[in-house]
Amino acid sequence: MAESFFGGLGVIAASAVVNATYPWPIKCARAWRWENTWLVFTVLALLAIPWGAAFIVAPGFARLLSTVPAGELAPGFALGCLWGLAQVSFGVSLGMVGMAMAFAILVGVSTVIGSAVPLALLQPGELGGPRGAALAVSAAILAAGLALYARAAGERDAQAPSGNFGKGLALCLFTGALAGFINLGFAFSGDLLLRAASLGANPLQATFAVWPVVLAGGAVPNLAYTAYLMVKNRSARLYLEAPARDGALAAAAAVLWIAGVFGYGLGASVMGPYGTSAGYAIFQILLMLWSTALGVMTGEWRTARPAAMRRMRAAVAVIAAAVAVLASSGL
Repeated sequence: MAESFFGGLGVIAASAVVNATYPWPIKCARAWRWENTWLVFTVLALLAIPWGAAFIVAPGFARLLSTVPAGELAPGFALGCLWGLAQVSFGVSLGMVGMAMAFAILVGVSTVIGSAVPLALLQPGELGGPRGAALAVSAAILAAGLALYARAAGERDAQAPSGNFGKGLALCLFTGALAGFINLGFAFSGDLLLRAASLGANPLQATFAVWPVVLAGGAVPNLAYTAYLMVKNRSARLYLEAPARDGALAAAAAVLWIAGVFGYGLGASVMGPYGTSAGYAIFQILLMLWSTALGVMTGEWRTARPAAMRRMRAAVAVIAAAVAVLASSGL
């Protein structure tokens, strides 16, 4: 695939906007409870679409499945399960703190941890060098940004207390801590990528052979938690209420999420060596900026005073700076 910096950059920017928009349809569901919508989202985004795309895009995917040893699938699947826990907590936190704060914390924490863990596991000697120093600086900047954001959100919620802020903040931090495991799922699926390449897949097509494995692992905790809530709340019956409207909203959320994820992969490949550095930083920063804008537009900050709004904007800028420092270091 021919490299094009600006072409890939455009794809990445559009993908960030699309991916940041996916919680909006979920918020618009009326008849269904959260678990009803999240179950449909999970089945489509983490199972049906990735598997369908793999059979269409990745050459020899059916043959790959019939010949690959289970040991080559296990690391990606297991790490995907850990990422799935983050996906569950992210979905729950949306209703507690809103899109803006959930995405801001997710982007900041997952970027730092997602860079630190592979570096510590795969290149521990780098921790004492320039890359380790950049990681430490980025973590310090991130801590300042998160503290500022938490203060702004706390002031916002003080005007309309819901009792969920503390729980929501904890869930957001948990989400950010585990969100990077999706990248680790790919990092430890190298044998599967090589096997896909041997069957004729180019680097981008080979990633489509790994997505179903990692995301299937992620689907496990999501399916388990939504099933638990349906039994507890007796909410399965709600599928008979407004099935067309709320079902379409859940499907729209799934398409937006997976399109953003696949779009980033395409854009990063088109950008060449800049895709996983500058491209990744731009994707994460735009993801945070657009989700913040959507949160404001949908009324998440309508009770906030001007001082809280200024702190929120400053916090977003600080978190974006933390991401930029990591990108500039090549992590």
